[in-house]
Amino acid sequence: MVKRQQRRPFRGLFDTVAELNRMREFWGAGVEAREGRTHATAWIPTMDIFAKGEDLVIRCELAGIGRDDVAISLEHGALTIDGERTGAPDEDGTTYYVRERHYGAFRRTINLPGDIDKTDIAANLEDGLLEIMVAGAAAREEPERIEIGAPAAETESTLEVRPSAGEPPESEGSQR
Repeated sequence: MVKRQQRRPFRGLFDTVAELNRMREFWGAGVEAREGRTHATAWIPTMDIFAKGEDLVIRCELAGIGRDDVAISLEHGALTIDGERTGAPDEDGTTYYVRERHYGAFRRTINLPGDIDKTDIAANLEDGLLEIMVAGAAAREEPERIEIGAPAAETESTLEVRPSAGEPPESEGSQR
C-alpha cells in the first residue's frame, strides 16, 4: 500500500510569525527569560492602543481566556499583561490544514510614561476583550526635540586664544 503524503502548504508559516513577534516583545521589554516559553507554546495576542481624550486605552484580544488566567502588572513604567490559554485540542487522527489559534503562555509589555501609578490604571475583561484604561497617559507632554548642530567643517571657525592665568595679554604689535 502506498502512503500518501499530506499536503500542508502553510506548515510553519504561522509558527514562524508568532515566534518572531514573541522575540520582538521579549527583547524589546528587557525582561528575564521565563521557563516554559518555547517555540511550540509562544504566542502574542493582538492589541490596539489608542488615545481617548486624555486617557490611553489598550485593547487586547484574549478569546477563550478567563479572568483568573490573566495578570496585569506595572513595574518601572512598563505595563505587562501575562496569561495563558489552556485547553488545546488534542484530537488523534485530526489533520489541520490551517491552525491559527494558539495555546500556552503569553506576555505583552507596553512602556508607559514614567509618572503613571497603579491607581491610574483600570482593567476590564469582557467577551474575550481585555480593555485597560490608563488615566491621563495620553495627555503627557511630548518629548522635547533637541536640535543637532552642523558639523564643524560647515561652520566658520572662530577660535579666540586667551592668555592663561598670570600671563599678560599680548598687544597687537608685540611678538614672542
